[in-house]
Amino acid sequence: MFDGHLAGNTTVRRWQLTEALRQLREQAGLTHDQVVAELRKGEGKWSRPKLSRIENREQGVRVREVDQLLDVYQVRDRELRESLLELAGTPKRHGWTVDIQRNLPEDFHRFLMLETALLEHRQFETLLVPGLLQTADYARALISGIDPGLSEDEVERRVVARITRQQILSRTKPPRLHAILDAGLLERPVGGRRVMQRQLRQIAEACEAPNITIQVLPKSVGASPALEGPFSILTLPDPIPDVGYADAPGRAVYFEDRDHVRTYTLRFGALSEQALTQSESVSLINTVATNVERDE
Repeated sequence: MFDGHLAGNTTVRRWQLTEALRQLREQAGLTHDQVVAELRKGEGKWSRPKLSRIENREQGVRVREVDQLLDVYQVRDRELRESLLELAGTPKRHGWTVDIQRNLPEDFHRFLMLETALLEHRQFETLLVPGLLQTADYARALISGIDPGLSEDEVERRVVARITRQQILSRTKPPRLHAILDAGLLERPVGGRRVMQRQLRQIAEACEAPNITIQVLPKSVGASPALEGPFSILTLPDPIPDVGYADAPGRAVYFEDRDHVRTYTLRFGALSEQALTQSESVSLINTVATNVERDE
């Protein structure tokens, strides 16, 4: 249930509110029709579709309406009521996330808004260094390599946006990042040997932060969940359930179905057990970086 922790952006705060309202209705043992019947005794225009849209995050909800719902659900806890009413009254905020959205593909905007409120990010990658760990030179080579048609200015704007995102890892209460990297990506010289060598060193150094865990999945692992491809599991403030994310050809795919997310959570756990420990992974990453340097 909602623990009073308020997320840092409007989108996620609205998710917190609607999920909390849904859970309160279920705990009260009320159906949508029963709730609407009670609400119609008071002020405002209520209908079953409206309540459903609110719970599914398809429609906003006013402070007065939240107050009415809490009365129907018989929520007496003053602190809980105040927290939920505060969520309902959150104004739209504009900050660095809005600025860098202009420089990122549109289907990534939702991920960006979730990322700013993350408590934990579990990520498995097969081909690319995770964006939160990339150096500017690696990101530049990667962006221009994937889309050669981009202008230099557009590439630079996207590089700045990617590096700006990384500030969430150094804030006062940073999210936990647990990344599992397929060993093959360590040997893919994106941007050339010198760029890759610096990128590998930065990954190894990132492991010194207490909120970052990095493991390498060795080549010796045969058939495993890794063959299903890269994915992420995003943990957001209560009461929002974990959200899954995966890249598909030409688009980003988000999934919230509990069973679907559970499947990916179990998959990540299996990969973590098959991967090298963090100390072993850092040793391997530094070895590869040294070999890259020698080959120059």
